[in-house]
Amino acid sequence: MKQALRDVAALVARVGVGGIFFANGWTKLEDGLTATGAKFLQQGAPAPGAWATVTMLTELIGGALLIAGLGVAVTGLILFAEALGVFLVAPPLNPISMNELILLGAAAILLAVVGAGRLSVDHMVVIRRRETEAANEFAADAEADRVIASLRDADAPARQSKPAEDAVPPARRSRPAEDAVPEEAGQQAGDAPSPMTDTMPHPRPRTRPAGPPATEEPAPAPVPGDTLVAGRKKPAPRGRRPSADG
Repeated sequence: MKQALRDVAALVARVGVGGIFFANGWTKLEDGLTATGAKFLQQGAPAPGAWATVTMLTELIGGALLIAGLGVAVTGLILFAEALGVFLVAPPLNPISMNELILLGAAAILLAVVGAGRLSVDHMVVIRRRETEAANEFAADAEADRVIASLRDADAPARQSKPAEDAVPPARRSRPAEDAVPEEAGQQAGDAPSPMTDTMPHPRPRTRPAGPPATEEPAPAPVPGDTLVAGRKKPAPRGRRPSADG
């Protein structure tokens, strides 16, 4: 809220002070440089023609810039210097009195120090410049990020291949390419058996002599009454002895 009030106050001061300077320069322009020079000559100003031209252009251009709020710091100092010169060299022409000239000079230097506020062309120029600087910084950051990302992408394949090489055993890594030939091919060529070959001795299978095939003998027919009990033949039944009476 305070900043808004300051901006409004700066706008009112710029319009008031710049309007007075512009109106005074416009009066000199309407009267003409010759008539204005003659008035300065009557007041004892040196080089009245040049003095009339300088004061008229300073008040017209300076007043307009002060109203618009463009280059207020430089414009305020120039208007203060013009007012101080008029105060020291010659009394001001009508319709400005000496007191008004002092007030205008003080207001001009105050605006030069305080600034034009946010309701001015200066503020819009500053905003535009800051936006441009921010855009340039953003573009530079984006370019730096892109370069860093490209460097990381270039290092990624090397980092991925290094663990793969470390995972291979040293003995296998130093093994020549010709060792990759299958072991069967080496054995066929008469090479020494590989460590995986079974070299343990085994008994030879028994071979039967050549001849007619053996015939199986028929098993004897069982005798009546002969039965096997637990692997033994059952003895023949005993006959009863005749009794003495018989």
